[in-house]
Amino acid sequence: MAAEHAAMAHYEAELKAGRFVIQHCRACERHVFYPRAICPHCAADALGWVVPSGLGRVYSTTVVRRPADKGGPYNVALIDLDEGVRLMSRVDGLAPEAVRIGQRVRLALATIKGQPAPVFHVDEAAP
Repeated sequence: MAAEHAAMAHYEAELKAGRFVIQHCRACERHVFYPRAICPHCAADALGWVVPSGLGRVYSTTVVRRPADKGGPYNVALIDLDEGVRLMSRVDGLAPEAVRIGQRVRLALATIKGQPAPVFHVDEAAP
């Protein structure tokens, strides 16, 4: 369990330094996200850290509706990074209802409730 905490601490430190990182297994060559101590694909403990391309696609999205005085609606999206990992985030810069499955997105870091977090914007350069 201590190794799991160390992996999460490293991830959080990288976010605070302005970098989003994911893990890469040197044994099976697959990428891993959510930070962990053991590769979920091959059970090796050969995980290192890499900076992903930041490019991905919206796998799924939903709109959370709340009153305007509470911040208004926002989207929650599952994003598949090109490296093969999926993470929960949001797509900023457009109306929550305008986020579409399959849309190309690019990672950015935002501050949410005082903490750095990965968010996404539509990738305007995508075909």
